[in-house]
Amino acid sequence: MGREQHAAWMERTGLVAIVRLDSAGELVQVAKAIAAGGVSVIEFTMTTPGALRTIEESSKALGGEVLIGAGTVLDAETARAAILAGAEFIVAPTLNPEVIEICHRYDKVVVPGAYTPTEILTAWELGADFVKLFPAEVGGPAYLKAVRAPLPQVKLMAVGGVTVENAASFIRAGAVALGIGSNLVNKKVVAEGRFAELTATARALSQAVQEARK
Repeated sequence: MGREQHAAWMERTGLVAIVRLDSAGELVQVAKAIAAGGVSVIEFTMTTPGALRTIEESSKALGGEVLIGAGTVLDAETARAAILAGAEFIVAPTLNPEVIEICHRYDKVVVPGAYTPTEILTAWELGADFVKLFPAEVGGPAYLKAVRAPLPQVKLMAVGGVTVENAASFIRAGAVALGIGSNLVNKKVVAEGRFAELTATARALSQAVQEARK
């Protein structure tokens, strides 16, 4: 599958698990657990030691089952390295035109971060597949809805402070997808091997998204 198909996968799922773990072995277990709950898109952050190796190993182990991407990508060099390691999508906390350009070159989904209407529209016009509204918790669903009013064509992904409790509110406000970190993949839960708990949380989030879309 290429960029278009992967973007459709992300939008259909409506959830991106943002994972910050220390080993590929843990990630494979986590991925299987949350995929069982309906979350089959995982962003592995580049701030984690050994991120490229983990992306490579996880992509090989989970190819076809889970869509693996890289997050916290700040420059084109990092984006290219992640893509060559197996990342199918690139997420950034900021807007860097060169990151968007390199993703287009490799036919990968790109999700730059933005917050103001000017930043959001600029990211979209540069070719973002989704624009990451970050940090979403600052203005909450009300801010996302307000931004969507003059920019209905932009596909917004709310990231930052998204929980089981407010996920539906962000979707109803107009988000096409949500990025969730520790509120889904908690390091303590993973360390204690409570993978059934991860599945339950993923399922609750998936249900909240699907219900809100009705």
